[in-house]
Amino acid sequence: MADSPNCDLKSLSPLQLFERVTEQGEKVRALKAGKAPKDEIDAAVRMLLSLKLSYKTTTGQDYQAGLPPTDLALINNGTTKEDDDDFVDPWTVQTSNAKGVDYDKLIVRFGSTKIDTDLINRIERAIGQKPHRFLRRGIFFSHRDMDQILHAYENKKSFYLYTGRGPSSQAMHVGHLIPFIFTKWLQEVFDVPLVIQLTDDEKYLWKDLTTEKAYEYAKENAKDIIACGFDVNKTFIFSDLDYLGSSTGFYKNIVKVQKHVTFNQVKGIFGFTDSDCIGKISFPAIQAAPSFSSSFPQIFNGKEDLQCLIPCAIDQDPYFRMTRDVAPRIGYPKPALLHSVFFPALQGAQTKMSASDPNSSIFLTDTPKQIKTKINKHAFSGGRDTIEEHRKYGGNCDVDVSFMYLTFFLEDDDRLEQLKQAYTSGELLTGELKKVLIETLQPMIAAHQERRKQVTDEVVKQFMTPRKLAFEF
Repeated sequence: MADSPNCDLKSLSPLQLFERVTEQGEKVRALKAGKAPKDEIDAAVRMLLSLKLSYKTTTGQDYQAGLPPTDLALINNGTTKEDDDDFVDPWTVQTSNAKGVDYDKLIVRFGSTKIDTDLINRIERAIGQKPHRFLRRGIFFSHRDMDQILHAYENKKSFYLYTGRGPSSQAMHVGHLIPFIFTKWLQEVFDVPLVIQLTDDEKYLWKDLTTEKAYEYAKENAKDIIACGFDVNKTFIFSDLDYLGSSTGFYKNIVKVQKHVTFNQVKGIFGFTDSDCIGKISFPAIQAAPSFSSSFPQIFNGKEDLQCLIPCAIDQDPYFRMTRDVAPRIGYPKPALLHSVFFPALQGAQTKMSASDPNSSIFLTDTPKQIKTKINKHAFSGGRDTIEEHRKYGGNCDVDVSFMYLTFFLEDDDRLEQLKQAYTSGELLTGELKKVLIETLQPMIAAHQERRKQVTDEVVKQFMTPRKLAFEF
């Protein structure tokens, strides 16, 4: 955020104020360490004192480094009783709005930055090609410090990508592909290393799974991830249950994060209670550790100053708000983030899909017949009750799940706009729109299944073996 004192501090949430104070404190320390002019230091200190006063006025608490506010605005990641129509945390997404979560409000609540046209144009100039449809259509809609990543890239400086998957079932659904489709594109256009964390330890802690079953799911999910087309020479996929025991660098960073995050802080950020097992309370440090290049000495040759870019759904942001708070205090750069919207369930955008409900999504194991049946039977429609009404008044693309899915998977912008106009005008009926989606998903999933058949256990082992990648550091 900008350090301008003209900013309306009253409009900031307690967490945003806390982050402003933390960042301003870092700026003051940097100015003093760099022996900046006295008037510049004095102005920064005055700003810091003003922010601390605003923080105390808003929260009734004195600012304490590393200890975010404990008021209701932080519990469950900013969801209070006043705005319980939208509930978002790393495990649950709920909204009463058929259009889905209000992402503009979520940006304000989480304190991130909207991806605007200027940033998309800058990405296009940097990579010399058309941005991915997920950027063009606002599917990845929010960021933290993407401008820093672009500045590094424009100045021939390295960075790396990190994303992940929580393996809670053997079969993944199409929504799970979104971060991997986008991450693969990012890796190709920027030509950078990628690490993919499989949080089988998390699923053991949260689900009714044995460690053996969680690890088995991790390896099965790895096959679907690899089938997206990742390059084994540029990508390292790891299971927490496996890698943690073999990497001293990874464990050292976990311990560093653990030392700098209090129990009170994780309760405030994640809503943990006294009845949660200590494994859950300590897990956020494990998800934070891949944000630091020294967690992978075999890839980065021990370098500790490489910045990380994390593409993920915005429900994972609380983990990385915590990480960004800790990073400068343990001598590492803050990770940058790109946030995606949630992929809607077939029954509507009020919730995200569940791997445990076979009718809530299209799974990567579904047959063409199953895909057709699920879409025709379960996909929530924005059409009218009768053909006559639909022809007269048109359909609502904002709530129609078939159109939402096409926004994710139909590459042709002109074709998507034609469908929107035809459906909105009433020219295109719901059944016809569903037919377009069926014809889009059936070959896409069939092609994925063919690629997955080629991913043997030996291929998985190659991706998951700690090793040097095709980069020099």
